[in-house]
Amino acid sequence: MEGGSVKHADGPPRECGTGRAGALPQERHEQLDDIDPAWCPAWPIDWQRCFHLTRQHLQAGGALPMTAGDIVHQGEDLGRWVRAQQLGLDKLTGAQQWLCEHILGIEPAAEDEKPAPRRSQADKWALNLAAATQYYQREGHLRVPRKHIERVVDEDQKERELRLGAWIGNQRSRAAALSPERIEQLAAIGMRWT
Repeated sequence: MEGGSVKHADGPPRECGTGRAGALPQERHEQLDDIDPAWCPAWPIDWQRCFHLTRQHLQAGGALPMTAGDIVHQGEDLGRWVRAQQLGLDKLTGAQQWLCEHILGIEPAAEDEKPAPRRSQADKWALNLAAATQYYQREGHLRVPRKHIERVVDEDQKERELRLGAWIGNQRSRAAALSPERIEQLAAIGMRWT
């Protein structure tokens, strides 16, 4: 059999990932299915190992580990793996999602359980520039004491405390590396470079 999927009687089609160059004979597929019907050569080995160990743990009567460190079996932190599957279920293949949900009982994490996305450098720059602009509008200058903390409201309407004095000092010391656009933005609000 060449690339494609294999339909199992007890589950979804499986993306076997064996293209022409890596095609496995049907006999070998059947032998591997006898060992573990959930195997797939296209999936990472560590994912399959953790899936298999979690399934064994459940079959032995254990509860689904939900927190890092709950169950460590054969060196694999099953709680951490389960949590990662909950948070990234939408990034798995359809077959992996089906296995996680129907065989292991893993449900996707609720939106309020997901960690906040990391801020990009551009987002951090914009927030610090907004803090500098706020300071300039209030004080009329950008001679910010090194230890000054400026409170601003971010795009999520959360109040944040920014180390504006340190940030301004860093921009001065890195002036040669700043883009002309950033230099212009700071100059527009009274930045002194020396």
